[in-house]
Amino acid sequence: MAQDSIDRHIAFWSREVTDLDPDVEGAVTRMQMLVHHLRRHREAALAVQRLRGWQYDILWRLRSAGPPYEGTPSWLAEALDVPPATLTSRLDRLERQGHIARAGDPADRRRLLVRLTEQGQDAWLAVIREQTIAEHALLDCLTGAQRRQLAELLRAVVVAAEGQGPPLMPVPDTAS
Repeated sequence: MAQDSIDRHIAFWSREVTDLDPDVEGAVTRMQMLVHHLRRHREAALAVQRLRGWQYDILWRLRSAGPPYEGTPSWLAEALDVPPATLTSRLDRLERQGHIARAGDPADRRRLLVRLTEQGQDAWLAVIREQTIAEHALLDCLTGAQRRQLAELLRAVVVAAEGQGPPLMPVPDTAS
């Protein structure tokens, strides 16, 4: 099999760190570099939509709430682990861009709802499409069986990591 830049990294550091496990170093470093590679593609997709990462995160969280893709500011602040004052300024910016709309809750006029607009939906979908293209391009070198095997191996690693702490991936939930 052909060597990659990580093999050269391991060869160098094996001379410097005598107890380096090349399999662990190779797997972890490759995962880190692949995430970095995909992050660059994500940033490019965000730039096309004139979005920053935190803006996309808000759109994603609203989309994850399910139709009608809305939630309260307090729910968003908690879900995104952002102070309410910070969230307010971020929502102001997204609203000026037309990606969200804020309105009173018809069921409780004391509550404010933040809703994903059609423009916000379109921007979110455009970024998702570009991410999907990049992910498929990355894994096109593998057969279907190899992709399934890779997914299973990574699942085992995630299960072990989650056994030591909280879930690694936030699960979409409702804004209620």
